[in-house]
Amino acid sequence: MSTTRPYSPGDRGPESGDGGASGLSGDGVSVSGPMAPTADGVSVTVSAGDAGVRSDAGVRSVGRSVRRLSFEGESGVVPLARDFARQALHAWGWLPAAGADRRAAAEDVLLVVSELVTNACLHAEGPDELRISCDNKVLRVEVSDRGTGQPAPRTPHRAGRPGGHGMFIVQRLCLDWGVVRAPGVAGKTVWAELGAPA
Repeated sequence: MSTTRPYSPGDRGPESGDGGASGLSGDGVSVSGPMAPTADGVSVTVSAGDAGVRSDAGVRSVGRSVRRLSFEGESGVVPLARDFARQALHAWGWLPAAGADRRAAAEDVLLVVSELVTNACLHAEGPDELRISCDNKVLRVEVSDRGTGQPAPRTPHRAGRPGGHGMFIVQRLCLDWGVVRAPGVAGKTVWAELGAPA
């Protein structure tokens, strides 16, 4: 598991113009669609790739879909992020879960979202944005903040002690995770990838 690599092993990052896992084209321009207000008034950006087709198994077959949530001026960001992620999982056919494995995969996503947003609250003056992207194989969670710290699991991990378990949980649940820093820009994006349920 990585804490510095911006992309998964074997992945060279987004191809120019394809949106990639981060929803950015090769030149860093967002390829997501327009801002769309949700029923509770929170503005989110949803990519055009969300128009998926349901398969016979009831699972949505989509290209790379990206959803973004800005936390600007928001309070209660951890439950807000979990609700946003839950809505995305419903839109992508992960929920309602047909079986125990699918339910566990969805719960893992919600836990990782909670841990990354909580870490941004505790260690980085709060999160700026949550991005969740999904294709048929991998779901990627990205939390941007203005913090300068480097997230890492505490070592040694002490299961019986309160606190300090967030990045250990992320490391255990995810295929990979890491940190992206843009040159000349304050802050970072912490990302984590989870496998889509079979």
